[in-house]
Amino acid sequence: MGRRTKSGGKPGSHAGSKTGGRRGTAAASDVLEVAKGARSDGPVAGVYYIDTGDCELIADQDNSTGWLLRINGVMSSHIDLADPLFLDFEYMRWMSALIESRWQPETKPRLRGLHLGGGACSLARYFHAAYPDARQVVVELDGKLAEYVRGWFDLPKAPLLRLRVGEARAVTETLTPDTRDFIIRDVFAGAVTPVALTTAEFNEHVRRVLAPGGIYVVNSGDGPDLKNAREDAATIAAVFEHTIIIADPAMLKGRRYGNMVMAGSDQPFDDDPQLARRLLGGAVPAHIWDDEKVRAFAAGAQVRHDPAPPSTAE
Repeated sequence: MGRRTKSGGKPGSHAGSKTGGRRGTAAASDVLEVAKGARSDGPVAGVYYIDTGDCELIADQDNSTGWLLRINGVMSSHIDLADPLFLDFEYMRWMSALIESRWQPETKPRLRGLHLGGGACSLARYFHAAYPDARQVVVELDGKLAEYVRGWFDLPKAPLLRLRVGEARAVTETLTPDTRDFIIRDVFAGAVTPVALTTAEFNEHVRRVLAPGGIYVVNSGDGPDLKNAREDAATIAAVFEHTIIIADPAMLKGRRYGNMVMAGSDQPFDDDPQLARRLLGGAVPAHIWDDEKVRAFAAGAQVRHDPAPPSTAE
């Protein structure tokens, strides 16, 4: 069966309406209210109240086992119930390819992963299938959404996959140093990543939590002016010794709205021809920018910082 391909998640051209909340996707009478603690035996199409507004579960018309999740009016995730190794969003394919380039699945590494932003847990399901011994934590702000996703998509149980309800930065700041091999930031409030998750200070927390050789991977959404992408790149480059960007040529040239995958590490990213071929072979071919190109792209862009603390002057 032919399957759609997408260039990315929240900011991409397929994202649809960006109006959010309980008025954004359906009339109040059309929204399903499920009792707290009730568990679904599987996905049922409809719009559901969640803690932060509403979400819509949509059957994939091109794939009989696929489901799309829209949160507060913005397309968030895709799940194929029959095939966890199928990723419908291109930026997720790029993320998985990058991580598999460093840790080949056939070597059966017992990876420790942290996902900041849950959605439908598409990547967490993928990595569980690719690395069966991995231990993963997904941090999701919306407790009701996490509850739904657990029931809809039959996710792996703890300790293989734990869903932790909380704010991504607050959770990250509590974690023990050197305890994660990869950390993925895919957090959006509407179509924008909260600023607190984009600053140099937050990147320092991420670097502290990563084990030596670990990778921090982010979904950076932007429009043609690339201002947000340049600032994301500049901030990551200010904290991590080695960086990389993966994106399609149109996005790199500022010709459309979409997603860039950026990553930082204390270890160089290998010049992996297999990774390059894999990225070029997708429905939306992507290019890789090495550390030198990333820093040239980010030159002159603002490095984001946390706001200064309020003055305590008497």
